[in-house]
Amino acid sequence: TRNLDSARRWIRSRARGTERFGLVASSRAQRLKPHAIDIRVDVDPVQWFLNDRDDTRSSYYLEDAATEFQVQGLELDWVCVTWDADLRCNSSGWSYHDFRGSRWQNIKNEFNRGYLKNAYRVLLTRARQGMVIFVPPGDSADPTRAPAYYDSTFQYLMASAFRCLRRRTAIGITPKTPENAA
Repeated sequence: TRNLDSARRWIRSRARGTERFGLVASSRAQRLKPHAIDIRVDVDPVQWFLNDRDDTRSSYYLEDAATEFQVQGLELDWVCVTWDADLRCNSSGWSYHDFRGSRWQNIKNEFNRGYLKNAYRVLLTRARQGMVIFVPPGDSADPTRAPAYYDSTFQYLMASAFRCLRRRTAIGITPKTPENAA
């Protein structure tokens, strides 16, 4: 989905009983801040994973995104992966970026590229039952969040096994493949 509120509704509508859900993001996802996702906020994994639904520090609130460091080796029942422009799909494959100062810079070091790719692998494998992926629409007025940075990644996911999350899906109609939504 390109709409974070729809992703949150979808996650909440799937979880039953004590099933756990939460937001995750790459530790390099610096430009999700306009969506109120700031990975620089220190998430306490103990509070995030164990606190109850009425605690704003818990994953249930879908406010604080845990990074690959905080969720590695742990799982949730339902996950919302928030995808930033640090890892982008384009016509020649994947491109790797780091946000420094006021702009994105290409990651040239192969080791660092592998690290970023692995970060998304970790994020995409945290769900036991299902996940939704939020890819921002971008903002043409903000050169650090150009729609082109996000559109090709979203199109790639749509060409894969993911189905686009429609508004009606987010309020309770089950999609054909409930485990995979974007």
